[in-house]
Parts: sequence; structure tokens; C-alpha cells
Amino acid sequence: MSNQPSSYLGGPAVGNDIAIQKYLQLMARYERLMEISRQLNSTLDLSTLLNRIIQAATELTDTETASIMLIDPKTGELRFEASSQPSMTAGAMEAIVVPIDNSLAGWVVRHGEPSLVEDARSDPRFFRGVDETIDFETRNLLGVPMIAHNRVIGVVQAVNKRPGAQWTEDDINTLTTLAAQAAVAIENARLFQQSDLIEEMVHELRAPLMGLHASTNLLMRPELPENRRRDIIKIIRDEADRLTRMTTEFLDLARLESGRARLETSQFDCAHLIEETVEIVRQQAAERYISIHIEAEPITLQADRGKVKRVILNLLTNAIKYNRDHGEIFVRARALQGGQPSMARLEVQDTGRGMSEESQQHMFEKFYRASDVAQSTQGTGLGLVIAKRIVEAHGGEIGFRSALGVGTTFYFTLPMLPPETAAQA
Repeated sequence: MSNQPSSYLGGPAVGNDIAIQKYLQLMARYERLMEISRQLNSTLDLSTLLNRIIQAATELTDTETASIMLIDPKTGELRFEASSQPSMTAGAMEAIVVPIDNSLAGWVVRHGEPSLVEDARSDPRFFRGVDETIDFETRNLLGVPMIAHNRVIGVVQAVNKRPGAQWTEDDINTLTTLAAQAAVAIENARLFQQSDLIEEMVHELRAPLMGLHASTNLLMRPELPENRRRDIIKIIRDEADRLTRMTTEFLDLARLESGRARLETSQFDCAHLIEETVEIVRQQAAERYISIHIEAEPITLQADRGKVKRVILNLLTNAIKYNRDHGEIFVRARALQGGQPSMARLEVQDTGRGMSEESQQHMFEKFYRASDVAQSTQGTGLGLVIAKRIVEAHGGEIGFRSALGVGTTFYFTLPMLPPETAAQA
């Protein structure tokens, strides 16, 4: 009989050490989960929030990637809203509707409970459309419901355990807890966006409504001269038009920020779209002797044609509005070299008054209009905000450069077909 202690032979002491190690790892995981929860509650920006959730999901489950699908409150469709997979661009996400009845995520939504799948390809519920769209291979995954106010609002999925790691019950519990916290945070962010927009909208509506009220009171005076009466009627008409534009753009912005405005992606010639959009404003430019020049490479964009047209039209309208008489506008489009996915850069340059440094700091704020031009030009102050949301929904970026007395250039990027692919199409 050996006199060595049982721990030397791999007895109870070794088992206790393993149990203690697992306990410490579990405690570390829950401490990290509490820290992530505080981070989620520290922001009301929906985009930032979604990115934090998917980063936390991959970290806590030790997986390759993670994604969030939310139920569209208007259509009931299940759509991707965020993913840590690089090939899952905004355009790719917008193109995919996950079927509720024939997908693992749909099963999670229907049953309101987690689903762990060790071999995705052999599961009849697996929806292959996502992998085929983004050229990805899902080997295994864990999906859990996001539940807020006793209803499922979406699904968090952690995909592909890293080599050598195994799914555990702790993974299910951890991701379920994260999803519950995420659901509440997402609902709070949505409510904040709506209330924030409504408050700003009501504030902006007051000025034209007060103007309409004052004008109608003046019209009721019998001693008012006829020429003055005509001027007031024109003011009322202009303010009514402004209110119509403002409410329309407000609704459009609300849809974009809530995720209800979906991209209808197609492939189209960039130069043709630019020429088509320029024709809309050419007469407006000609009235002030402003010439418009187009310099566009042959590019096939892969985007929502109608929404891209709206961005270009907004930038062209501003370029005319803030230009000088006999000025010039240059509209350019070129392919950006390298990078995945392939992107194109479009820009609209004017030779106008330019912007002060103060104005530049607020350019993409809702309802902002520079103090030096606010009285001399008509606008809602939402056009550039909407343009920014549209570009970012495509996975692109928008920016500008400006100098007083020189002019302003707005530029943005959009996904395009690689030249070799476009040539084969």
C-alpha cells in the first residue's frame, strides 16, 4: 500500500482543484457579464449598442462571430441588424430576410427558448441563405431569444466555437442573460430615439406655426392693402410647403433611425444615375448661371438606387443653394482601390461661400442650419442627416471639407461591384 497522499495519485484533492478552477472561471465570466451590462446601459445610441452586444456575445461564448436579428415591428419579418462577421456588410444584411418558419432563428422566435446546434448542416431547420449570401460556413451555433416586456423582439446568435472549445451549459446561461439585458437596452434606445425626435420636431414646428398664426390674423384686418395681402398669402403658402417638407423628412428620418426603412438593393450604372439627378436641378442652377460638370468613371453600384439618388439630389441642391452666381459644381465618381468589399467614392464640389469652423462642427446635427444663411435660404435642416443615415445603412461613410470663400465638397462611399464582376454581368 502506497503512503503517497491521494492528491498525488489524482484523488479527491485533484478533483477539488478542478472544481475550484471551474468555479473561478464561472465567477470571472459573470463579473465580465455584469461589466458588459453596465456598458449596455450607458448608451442610448442603437448602432453603438448593437455593436457592443455582438462583441460581448463572441467574447463570452468564445466563438468566431455573432449576430443580432430583430423582428420588424411593422412587417413582422426577422432581419439582421448587426454582425461581427466582416463580410456581413450593411448592404448584405439588408438583403437577407430570415424566414420565421424555416430557420433556426425562427424556431427560437417561435418557441421563445434557446437552441444549441452542434452540427448546423445536418439540422433541417438550418437556413442556408445567409451562408450562401456572404460566402460563410456555419458549423455550429447557439441562438437565444431577446425578450422584452414578455415578447420576443429578436435573436442573438453565437456562431462557430473556436477550435478545441466545446459548448457548455454555462454558454447557454451566459448568452441568455446577455440577450435579456440586450433586449431591455434595445427597447430603451428605441424609445429614447422616438422621444428625442418628437421633442426636436415639436420645437422646430413652433416657428412656422406661429408664423402662420400671425399671418392669418393680419389677413383678417379689413384695412390691409391688397398688395400686402398678396405678400402675406405667399408667406402662408411658403410656410405650409415648409411644414409639409419638414413632416415628410421627419417621418423618413424616424424610419431610418428605427430600422423600419429597408434598402431595396440592385445593381445600376453610377454615371447614369448622376446624369439623371443633375437633369432635375439643371434649370435651378441655370437661373443663377451655375454650371454643373460630371466626371464619372464607369462604375456599377450595388445599392438602393432611389435612396442614393436622394443623397445626390440633396447634395446638389445644397451646392446650388450655397453657391455664388456664375459658380460651378463638380460631380465626381471613382472606384476606390483595394479593400473588401469594393467601394466607390462620390463627391459634389461647389465654388460657393464655404462654411465657418463653427458651422462645420454641427453639419450633421438634426435641424441645424448655419446662422449666416438660415434667414436667406429655405430648408428643414434634416437633409444631410437623412443622407448620412442612408449612406451608413449601405456600410459607407460620408464627410466634407470646406473653406470660407472657396467652397465645400461633400463626399461619400457606397458598395460597388468589382470591375471584373461588373464586366461579366
